[in-house]
Amino acid sequence: MAQTDVAGELAEFTEILKLKEPLAPFTLFKIGGPAEVMVEPRSVQELAAVVKRCCERRVPLRILGAGCSVLVNDEGVPGAVLRLNRAPFTDITAQGRRIRAGCGASLGALIAAAARHGLTGLEHLVGMPGSVGGAIRLNAGDRAGEIGQFVQSVDLLDSQGRVLTRERDDLRFSYRTSNLDEPVLLTADFELETDSTDAIVKRLRKAWIHRKASHPFSYQAATRMFKNPPGLSAAALIEQAGLVGAKVGGAQVNDRDANYVVVEPGSTARDVLRLLELVRSRVLEHFKVDLEQEISVW
Repeated sequence: MAQTDVAGELAEFTEILKLKEPLAPFTLFKIGGPAEVMVEPRSVQELAAVVKRCCERRVPLRILGAGCSVLVNDEGVPGAVLRLNRAPFTDITAQGRRIRAGCGASLGALIAAAARHGLTGLEHLVGMPGSVGGAIRLNAGDRAGEIGQFVQSVDLLDSQGRVLTRERDDLRFSYRTSNLDEPVLLTADFELETDSTDAIVKRLRKAWIHRKASHPFSYQAATRMFKNPPGLSAAALIEQAGLVGAKVGGAQVNDRDANYVVVEPGSTARDVLRLLELVRSRVLEHFKVDLEQEISVW
């Protein structure tokens, strides 16, 4: 679908549309081409109307959260890209042991709000980039636990623009995935335990230090390449295949954690894609293990 077609299909939303909007500034990698059309809704009603129109007219639709696991192709992204960066989608409120967060809010903002309200359980996620929606959809976590275990309900939009609620009994979380496949996640309710803010902050500091000691430096544009195969470590396989420091253009396998790709300024999406293919093929050749990519390519 040509740009003029997409813009025409969404003509009634011109106040919230941006044509050929660069996506690189909104992603961790800071590379890639523009969105054919970017949409920044101001309300749930406006968002619902956009989603319904895109689904009815078969306009490709993507949600851009924190952009930490997204690789935008150098040529750009066809269709519409949604950014839920306004107040209705980023609000966070707490009451008792419950905390409710807009799925456009950052994971860091949710963790900080929980700590301020004396709610504990999310500390091990500190330092993980991403939005609340992305973290839930991909069940972000590590050996200490995953975010899915705290989710009680999720409000979402279906392809008809209807707001639906998925309760705990209808939610399924597993390693790096969930059964939340609807177009847009709106808000999520979490149930946490209570503790003193001082104790929570101490755990946050400890978790932060541990994560920063084992992951790429904070000034590096880096993200995980592959999911861990069952019972195995993707980082260990990559390291044992002799790929630490392997480089294609401006993309390089990180030397602190071999399952991270680090991208230098001036790199291209093609550099990253070629490095991913090199790593996957080498691990397959050495260990007969076909790694599953964690980076989403647009």
